[in-house]
Amino acid sequence: MDLLSSLTSSSSCPHLYRSAGHRGNASLSPVILRHYNHTGRLQNRTPASGSPGASAAVLLALSVFIVAENALVLAAVVSRVRRSRRWVYVCLANITLSDLVTGAAYLVNICMSGDRTFRLSPALWLFREGLLFVALAASVFSLLLIAVERYVTIMKSARSSYYRIYGLVALCWVLALVLGFLPLLGWNCVCRLGRCSTLLPLYSKTYILFALLVFFFILLAIGVLYGAIYCHVRRSARLGLQQGRRRSAALLKTVVVIVGVFMLCWGPLFSLLLVDFFCASRRCAALFRADFFIALAVLNSAVNPVIYALGSGEMRRTMARLLCRKEALSSKETSSTSENKARNPGAAGKVRRKCRLSSTTSCLSVSSG
Repeated sequence: MDLLSSLTSSSSCPHLYRSAGHRGNASLSPVILRHYNHTGRLQNRTPASGSPGASAAVLLALSVFIVAENALVLAAVVSRVRRSRRWVYVCLANITLSDLVTGAAYLVNICMSGDRTFRLSPALWLFREGLLFVALAASVFSLLLIAVERYVTIMKSARSSYYRIYGLVALCWVLALVLGFLPLLGWNCVCRLGRCSTLLPLYSKTYILFALLVFFFILLAIGVLYGAIYCHVRRSARLGLQQGRRRSAALLKTVVVIVGVFMLCWGPLFSLLLVDFFCASRRCAALFRADFFIALAVLNSAVNPVIYALGSGEMRRTMARLLCRKEALSSKETSSTSENKARNPGAAGKVRRKCRLSSTTSCLSVSSG
């Protein structure tokens, strides 16, 4: 931690932060205050008594929902990985984990926002924001991994090796951690106020442009890979294979949904970050109203489980079994409690049989849906 603090230290430019204190409150970070004031983010805020705002409860609920939803899907995917040695489930588990990290990172971000922002050290502030970048990078790299594996499987007719899949998953997270925490490792604008981002006052604009270019080229590669796969499937369909036509239509639908939803959720924030790079401090009013764009981007992590997991009949059945197992355990505990309290053993048996019947009926209805 001392090493990270030294990489974000303002000791080389104390004159920039000497007068950045707020009403003599020593608990506030002069570096954070100076950067927020320089970029205009300090206007209409009271660092000593500020609050995250009325929308914080909604955003908090969204984060908790994303974490819970992806945790359930991740449990179902891991269950499928154990039963079926198919590479697609490993990729699904990877992207579900990245979405879960996104929800957790946003939850941490909300809890450390408001008046707490100005009490953070520069290193802790960069760690808070870096978590979201790590989660975003992991999601994008996971999309690329799925595209690469589909390309290898369909175009090269090669069987995916589990060792290669797990190696690529590990590489995804290593690259995501490096890319997301580059500002924490020194690529920030501490002591260089003229290079600071407005949306992220301690981030260097050059880093933001670099990250955007990385994401752009990855998404471009994903589009090229899926385009090649689609053309290959179309050629197979022209040979008169009915199965090829169905695969062509299904693949086109999958690609449109995957890329379309991702760009719909993340595109506005990417555009805002691009505006941030070219716009001077305090010049663009849109940069001070970015909460909606950030929430929309995080919402993608709530939609992904529906696209990747719930769209599969096998995954729906696995999740139904998990939910039914929990419900059966809950019914068993309720039945046991009723049996201890009841004086008539016959009545307890009826309650127990009724609970099991209700649980079974519920499970069947979920599975059929």
